[in-house]
Amino acid sequence: MADPKVRAELRADLAAEQESIDALVAGLDDAAWDRPSPAEGWSVKDQISHLASVDEWAITAASDPAAFTAWVAGLGPDPDGEAVVNQPVERARAMAGAQVLAWWRQGRARFFEVVDGLDPDVRVPWFGPPMSVPMLLTARLMETWAHGEDVAEALGATRAPTGRLRHIAHLGVRTRAYSYAMRGRAVPPGDVRVELDGPGGERWTWGGEGAADRVSGPALDFCLVVVRRRHPSDTALVVEGPNAAEWLSIAQAFAGAAGKDPVPRSA
Repeated sequence: MADPKVRAELRADLAAEQESIDALVAGLDDAAWDRPSPAEGWSVKDQISHLASVDEWAITAASDPAAFTAWVAGLGPDPDGEAVVNQPVERARAMAGAQVLAWWRQGRARFFEVVDGLDPDVRVPWFGPPMSVPMLLTARLMETWAHGEDVAEALGATRAPTGRLRHIAHLGVRTRAYSYAMRGRAVPPGDVRVELDGPGGERWTWGGEGAADRVSGPALDFCLVVVRRRHPSDTALVVEGPNAAEWLSIAQAFAGAAGKDPVPRSA
């Protein structure tokens, strides 16, 4: 059974992450809502409508697993997953920014209502493997943070990193095998040691201490890499060993297609 304290911490951290992004966009004028974001073809409004639509999917997955599973099965072939992601975003372009924000706020509240009522041992279906409730919360935190970084960059804002990055880094480490599976590759034998410096001076570690392959450096940089917002060469990460280097080149902490590989900003 999942530790109730862990679940409560994840819930609080997800809510805090959502509120930090809400503060960035509340009160934006139409021109600011339409600013282009780092995601090609997506505006600030598109980023928020995407979060709102995925929260709706998560609500269905948690409240009606059979309906969600049937919906996913009926999506048909979509090798890149772009159609599924883009359809609600395109529909929302007819909405004002304030309407999109209200939609997201309502969905966030409903998501927590549904999750709070779930049995601790339940597993929720998703586009990848089914997830425990803590992992569902972690996944929503990861995606919310990643799109929040896109919004901040579009608006020329800087968000200070927080201890919430530990959850995202943990997910990034746990999804190493998934990153290989999504590309039809076998995971190389051996462990990768990950040693990250948290924003408050914490030291977060995963993997065997004696592993020859290692990744170390700022937790923020590692998280940006595993959500595919930065190329490893544009970070202060120290990567030792071929397996560590290969992993970071394909790392993805989210379910579904990886999309385009990040390009070095110096290129």
